[in-house]
Amino acid sequence: MSATELSPRPFGTLTPAMVTPFTADGAVDYQAAGELANKLVDDGCDGILVTGTTGETSTLTDAENLGMFAAVVDAVGGRARVIAGTGTNDTAHSISLSQRAAKLDIDGLLIVTPYYNKPSQAGIAAHFEAIADSTGLPVMLYDIPGRAGVPISTETIIRLADHPRIVALKDAKADFAATTRVMANTDLDVYSGDDGLTLPLMAAGAVGLVSVSAHVAAPAFRALIDAAAAGDFAAARRIHFELDPIIRATMGHVQGAVAVKQILNWQGVLSNPAVRLPLVEAGEAELALIRADLAEAGLDFSA
Repeated sequence: MSATELSPRPFGTLTPAMVTPFTADGAVDYQAAGELANKLVDDGCDGILVTGTTGETSTLTDAENLGMFAAVVDAVGGRARVIAGTGTNDTAHSISLSQRAAKLDIDGLLIVTPYYNKPSQAGIAAHFEAIADSTGLPVMLYDIPGRAGVPISTETIIRLADHPRIVALKDAKADFAATTRVMANTDLDVYSGDDGLTLPLMAAGAVGLVSVSAHVAAPAFRALIDAAAAGDFAAARRIHFELDPIIRATMGHVQGAVAVKQILNWQGVLSNPAVRLPLVEAGEAELALIRADLAEAGLDFSA
């Protein structure tokens, strides 16, 4: 797929969970966000997820979230699907943010399991259904029990797939058997939410990846996804192995936003690696580990 071809899927097939750039004094840098979105699309991404977990959404105000949505739509709308991360642990707040996002020409919504509250499966289903009912936009469920504290059960996902606007799942549960049941029993577009599991999930029927590491190696992830979609698993497996040290660099030592911003700064894409508390920038020992993994992949950022 060319970088300028709009994906027929409402969430694309290679969709980075884009970081939110900050200025040196901690303000959201909307110009840098637009420039980064353009670079990612030029590198082969056909979707951009704005203010998901890696976009540090939990430390952004509603005005900042909406500003990010608008900036990315302005930068790449019509060239890539733009997805707004509007899920919170407050259903009413999520509905309000989703409705405001819908007015900005967003293509779809990513809604995470309500975190911290630890609702029942009935509560989880009601949360997603209420948000999906609140706009005309397609919805991607985001199942990440390691952050949310509770999973979306397989039975709940299958039930939610009957909703006409719930059309996709970002799977970050790392339970291959459960995801297999979802793919066997629904028409949901399933996306790997773990960069390293893209190949096995696509072999079973997933359509793509919502990625952190694609910030660093989008062309390689594009090639992996295209090879897997074409059934060329020999090529996909080779790329999967080549990407392993990059995935370790971005996901293995510090939180993904911290690592990616640092690497983008080394690459000259971002002017600084600033994150917001409670995240902090990587320390020297962590930076050394990240550099070593990248060097294994042929990327030299030696100090």
